[in-house]
Amino acid sequence: MCGLTGEMRFDGKPADMGAVDRMTEAMHERGPDGSGLWAMGPIALGHRRLKIIDLSEKAAQPMVDGELGLAAVFNGCLYNYRELREELRSAGYRFFSTSDTEVLVKAFHRWGGECVDRFKGMFAFAVAERDTGRLTLGRDRLGIKPMYLSRSGDRLRFASTLPALLAAGDVDTTIDRVALHHYMTFHSLVPGERTILDGVSRLPAATVRTFEPDGTSTDRRYWDPAYTRSALPEHAGLGDDEWRPAVLEALRAAVRRRMVADVPVGVLLSGGLDSSLILALLAEEGQEGLATFSIGFEAAGGERGDEFHYSDLMARRYGTDHHRIRIPDSRLVTGLEEAVRSMSEPMASHDCVAFHLLSREVARHVKVVQSGQGADEVFGGYSWFQPLAGVPREQAGDAYLAAFADRPHQELAGIVSPEYLLDDDVSSAYVRAHTARPGADTALDAVLRLETTAMLIDDPVKRVDNMTMAHGLEARTPFLDHELVELAAACPDGLKLADGGKGVLKDAARRLLPAEVIDRPKGYFPVPAVRHLDGPVLDLVRDALTAQAARSRGLFRPEYVRTLLDDPGRDRATTGVNTLWQLGLLELWLQAQGV
Repeated sequence: MCGLTGEMRFDGKPADMGAVDRMTEAMHERGPDGSGLWAMGPIALGHRRLKIIDLSEKAAQPMVDGELGLAAVFNGCLYNYRELREELRSAGYRFFSTSDTEVLVKAFHRWGGECVDRFKGMFAFAVAERDTGRLTLGRDRLGIKPMYLSRSGDRLRFASTLPALLAAGDVDTTIDRVALHHYMTFHSLVPGERTILDGVSRLPAATVRTFEPDGTSTDRRYWDPAYTRSALPEHAGLGDDEWRPAVLEALRAAVRRRMVADVPVGVLLSGGLDSSLILALLAEEGQEGLATFSIGFEAAGGERGDEFHYSDLMARRYGTDHHRIRIPDSRLVTGLEEAVRSMSEPMASHDCVAFHLLSREVARHVKVVQSGQGADEVFGGYSWFQPLAGVPREQAGDAYLAAFADRPHQELAGIVSPEYLLDDDVSSAYVRAHTARPGADTALDAVLRLETTAMLIDDPVKRVDNMTMAHGLEARTPFLDHELVELAAACPDGLKLADGGKGVLKDAARRLLPAEVIDRPKGYFPVPAVRHLDGPVLDLVRDALTAQAARSRGLFRPEYVRTLLDDPGRDRATTGVNTLWQLGLLELWLQAQGV
C-alpha cells in the first residue's frame, strides 16, 4: 500500500517542503485515498495512502507520535501486526488506531532498527527521531517494497519511485555506464544499489540505514539466507517424502498471513502451477466467492496470446468470481506507453504491459490481490537452473552466465556507442563475486541465492510492484514469504530440479490441483505483439530509437540500430529477449521520464 517520500538536510537548513510535496503528488496513483506532509527542521516526510488496514483517518500518514518523539511513513503491510500489537501492549504501549503503521512506530521505539527482525511482511519505511535528529530507512528482506535515494551535497531525498525523485528536481540524470552494462547483459535487470541514472540509487533489500544529523550513515543487513542443508536444523534430517508436506505447510502459512486486510482480497490467476496453488490454499482456508482475474492478448507470430483454458479450469474447480480480460491490439500501444510511464526503471520484460493492463481492470473490483510471483526463483523453476546439476561449486558463476547472460561482454562493442562502453566485464564480475561468497553448499545453491537476493528483487518483484501500484492495487506474494524462502533454500537440489524444475512444489500440489495444470508446459504472461515486434508496437520502438532525443544521447551505434529496424527479429539474447525491444524500451523509458 501507499507511497512514501522525504528529505533530510545535513547543513542545518530546513527541508524543502515544496520538493517533498512534488514527490508526494507524483505518486498519486500509488495512494489515491489520501495524502499528508510533515516537517521538523531539516527533515520532512510525505505520504500517499492506499487504505487497506484501518480505513479510518487515525491511520493517516505521516504518523506522528508526540509522546514517543517519532514521525514515520510506511509502505507495505506487516502481516503479523496484530501479534506484535499485543506484545507491545503487554509492554505498556497504548494504541490510538488499529493500523500496522502504528505498530511499526511503537516497535521502532521499543527495539530501534532491530524491530525489522520481528516483522513478517513487505515494507519500506522512514522514521524520524525528534530527540536525536536521526533518520532511519528500512526495507523488507526480499525488497518487495521499493526505496529510491538521491543524495546531492548536504541533502538526501528518498521516495518509493524513481520518477518521484525526478519530480523534485536537481537529480543527476547522466547514464550510469556500469548499470547500462548490466542492463544489456541481464535482459534489462540492474542488480544491487545502482540504477540506470548516476544520481539515483536504491536502498538494498534487507537493510536498515541510519543517518545522523551530520550526514554520516550506518547500514545493517539483517537477513542473508545461508543456502546450506544445515541452515534449518529442524529440517536437516527430512527424507524426500517429508519435504513435500513441509513445503506445503510453509506455503499454507504464507498464504494465510496475506489474507490480513480490511478490504476484499483477490487472486491474479494465470492458470499456471503457482497462482493455481495459491487459489487452492485460499479456498482451503474457507475463502468463498473469490474474485480471480486472467488476461489475454491477440495472437502474433504464430504464438497464442492467452492461457484461458487453464485459468478457466481452475476458476470452475473452485467456483470463483472469474474475470477474463482480453486486450485487443487496438489497446496495446496505449497500454504499453502507459506501462512505460509507470516504470520506476526500464524493464524490458514483455509481461509488464500485461501486468499493467490487468491491474487496471482488477483495481475496479478489489484493492488487494495475491500473486504467484517468485516461485520459479525460489524453487528452481527456470530452464537455466537445470544445467547447474552436478556443476562444481567453484564454477557456479560461469555456468550461470552461460545460461542466463544475454550476450558476452565483447559483443557490446558492436551495439553500445564507444563513449558508453566499459573495458571491464563488470556484469560477469558481479555474478562471480556474488556466487563466490561463503555459504551455499552447491553451485545451484549459490545461483539460487543470487537469484533470490538480487536478480529477483530488481526485475520480477519490481515489475509487479510498479504495475499494480500504478492503479492503487496492492499485490501480495506468498512465495516471497521469508520463512518459505529459508525452507526452500535448505531443500536438497534434487528435489527442486526434479520434474523439469520446482519438483518438490509440484509434488506438494498434486493433492490439490489437477495434473493438467501441474504437468503443463511452463507459461508466461504472453504478449505476442511485444515479443515479435510487429505492427504498431514496432512503429513505437522505431519512433523512439530515431527520435532527436535518442540521436542526441547516442547510447547505441546508429548502424546497429538501423540493422535491427530493417530486420526486427534478427537478434535475440540467450534467453530469447528481442534485442531491438531491449534497446527501444530503454529509450522509450528515458524519453517518457523527460531525461
